[in-house]
Amino acid sequence: MRQSNDQWRNREGDEAARLAESAAILRRVRQETEPQTGAGFGRLASGIGRHLSGESADAGDPIELWGTRIGRGLGLVAFVGLLALLAWQLGS
Repeated sequence: MRQSNDQWRNREGDEAARLAESAAILRRVRQETEPQTGAGFGRLASGIGRHLSGESADAGDPIELWGTRIGRGLGLVAFVGLLALLAWQLGS
């Protein structure tokens, strides 16, 4: 009887080790394939959205919040304009 209990405990320990190893392998595969599946792009887009919305500004000060939003929006417009100008210059 004692031997069968020890065998059962060893099986449980082996199974826990296998589950931990499987979870580690799946985590590594997810990290390696994430940029290829577009999940990285989703994180990038949400980060840009948070940046442009002025989340880092003081929420208690509405003038600072809107000033941050306007400034970052104008910066984006200027960047797109300069990018278009560069494309036009390289095209002609």
